[in-house]
Amino acid sequence: MSGDQVIRGATAIALCATAGIAAAVNYIYLYGLVRDHGQDGAAARLLPLSVDGLIVTASLVQLHQTRYGQAVPGLARVMLWLGIIATASADIVYGARYGLLGAVISAWPAVVLIGTAEMVVHLAHRSRASRNGSGVRTVVPSEVQEAVRAAYTASVQAGAPLSQRAMAARFSLSRRKIRQIVPESTGSVPGFSAKVRQHDHRPARTRRGQRGPESAA
Repeated sequence: MSGDQVIRGATAIALCATAGIAAAVNYIYLYGLVRDHGQDGAAARLLPLSVDGLIVTASLVQLHQTRYGQAVPGLARVMLWLGIIATASADIVYGARYGLLGAVISAWPAVVLIGTAEMVVHLAHRSRASRNGSGVRTVVPSEVQEAVRAAYTASVQAGAPLSQRAMAARFSLSRRKIRQIVPESTGSVPGFSAKVRQHDHRPARTRRGQRGPESAA
């Protein structure tokens, strides 16, 4: 397991734990508020879940649409903001009976829940994109790719092949991009092996102390 995977896993655990704590406290506030305003029984227990569930559902819809490169429905955005306004307003009203400071303290779980929910969705999207190799890609212009291949071909012909690190620094690209354009194995780049073979099949130099065919004639 790489260091990035450990960090990503620890981040996901921390975010989920924080979101769970915020959701639990937020549920207590909302439950107390609806009980104070005439709701009881199953309605009082389920109504708070519908508010926070709306935020999570709208966020997941946005994640799904973004993953497949589709436009996010306007309804999903509207419902997300309605859920945010509803949960924040309810928490503020619940704490307002204790003054301004009480309102601010009561609003904090809603802020944490909303923020962590969005971060969890974002992290899941980036993690999935990274595994599929479909993350945010920078398209390397064709002329830059040709320049990279030409530089590597020239370095091989000169007997001193450029390393991926050197080419990455020269062309301001990542080493992963360099590997995609010019893999380390000779001949795996289209057109590259033919150039190398053409170079290698040129008339051989005369060895030291020997004459070439023309000289012998």
